[in-house]
Amino acid sequence: MHGASCEKPETKNQKPETIISIQDLRVVRGGTEILRGIQWEVDSRENWVILGANGSGKTTLLSCVTGYVTPSAGTIHVLGKQYGKADWRELRKEVGLVSSSIRHLIEDHQTALEVVASGRDAEINMWHSPQGRLLEEARKSLRQVECANLGERPWVFLSQGERQRVLIGRSLMARYRILILDEPCAGLDPVARERFLQFVSRLAAAERTPNLVFVTHHVEEILPCFDRALVLRGGRIISQGAIRKVITSPTMSQAFGAEITVRTRAGRFDLLFSKAKR
Repeated sequence: MHGASCEKPETKNQKPETIISIQDLRVVRGGTEILRGIQWEVDSRENWVILGANGSGKTTLLSCVTGYVTPSAGTIHVLGKQYGKADWRELRKEVGLVSSSIRHLIEDHQTALEVVASGRDAEINMWHSPQGRLLEEARKSLRQVECANLGERPWVFLSQGERQRVLIGRSLMARYRILILDEPCAGLDPVARERFLQFVSRLAAAERTPNLVFVTHHVEEILPCFDRALVLRGGRIISQGAIRKVITSPTMSQAFGAEITVRTRAGRFDLLFSKAKR
């Protein structure tokens, strides 16, 4: 994923691979329809942003992709395998997820190196320190996420931004083909957030980086390396496609139920808030 569009280099005449394909997805829980009519395709050249207000269905959509929520209707293909006809436990080894749900499971005494090394076999909380080749690969992964100096530091003493980087390093250990960042800037102060976003931009431009799916409800967090966007409201997709055609004042106003003006500055989005719609 190189350059402003972050498209991966393709060999001559090579067609992009569809890595996520969702058709007519519907999710109902407790009589409530959480998602409906979801159609979404991601190919191997693309990085996506998923936006929506709280309760719009972002988390449920991700949980369907990672196999933690069973659809009520529709089909899901990830990396060529269909949900319900393939072992999703094995497929999860190729789909990384960085979210608060993982962050909260890690014990305070685990070092950054141990957290990263645990990603090789999708473990949580290693009971022994990594040795040999595993140790070397964990150190390499820490260098890749620019945290080489944090290897021996316990989890409890890492900042929120450092923890997010370490979790990405953990995901890279498993050689995932898709990496989902679920609101990774939550809890970061403005300076830490910008530093983390700059890191994500460098990560996206590196070779052998997985396809990225970045979930947020802040347009300010959308980086130039993301070329596609999907916007949810009330469990439906209200817009998806090329990011400049999706992140617009009308779409954002509809998504968040307020009069919003979207601006672009230096390749990044910004918004002005007017007043809530009635």
